[in-house]
Amino acid sequence: MSVLSTILKFSVVIVLLASIVEAIVLSITLGKDAYDWKAACVSVVDFLIREYPLHWLLPLLFWIDLMDWFWRHRLWTLPMFHWSGWLACFVGQEFFYYWYHRMAHRVRWFWCTHAVHHSPNQLNLSAAYRFGWTGRLTGSLLFFMLAPFLGMPPRIVLMLLSLNLLYQFWIHATWIPRLGPLEWLLNTPSAHRVHHASNPEYLDGNYGGVLIIFDRLFGTYISERADVPCRFGLVTPVKTYNLLVIEFDEWKKLAHDLKMARTAREALTYLLKPPGWRHDGNGETTEDLKRRSVLRNTL
Repeated sequence: MSVLSTILKFSVVIVLLASIVEAIVLSITLGKDAYDWKAACVSVVDFLIREYPLHWLLPLLFWIDLMDWFWRHRLWTLPMFHWSGWLACFVGQEFFYYWYHRMAHRVRWFWCTHAVHHSPNQLNLSAAYRFGWTGRLTGSLLFFMLAPFLGMPPRIVLMLLSLNLLYQFWIHATWIPRLGPLEWLLNTPSAHRVHHASNPEYLDGNYGGVLIIFDRLFGTYISERADVPCRFGLVTPVKTYNLLVIEFDEWKKLAHDLKMARTAREALTYLLKPPGWRHDGNGETTEDLKRRSVLRNTL
């Protein structure tokens, strides 16, 4: 436990240094124009604001208290003095993370925050820590409330979630190839390149954190294809380096759609349907984009 806490304590410095080293190496080997330094700086500022001022302005106290309430009413207690308890917590946290991440793509309310992470048009280590600022307000931790109810100590669940996100740092590299048999079990750089791609063939796949097994179990695994190079960023690429626009543009668009909604039910549908849904059927959901892509390819 103390070892894991120490790793998390120094992770901020390690992550920032590693991304700077990658930026320098890629700029030297691929040319100075091959690496988007401005986008990397945007990610650093997003990261520092989220980790420091917002950490104090938007504390997790409410969500931790709610997790503690579920813990007090838990069905059973896992044996954390034994490896089986830790394994159960790890797999359980991965399961709940999968569903959080899937809903972050499929429910517009959560997508408005998560879209910030997908906004870089280049995938590199700096993109890994561009998360957005509104996650604590939208209720992302709601997806993990059942964990303590099922006997997983809240502090351990939150620590494993932090380690999950730390693991995902290295899989944002585009220069690491496929990893053979590990592709069946772990979330790898290849699998995560697909997740960040905006090609219709790759949309809404590979939601896993450390593990990729739940994507395989629930039918959301998509393999990287040699004949379809990944095009990174949002479906409609972000062309600005203005951090405030990047952080709040999706919320602005949602507010506009809610204002134009004709009924309360339609407004609620805008909140809960996938991003791109339109009441008139002329939307750009993942299903719409994939259907149009198939039609174009068959003509």
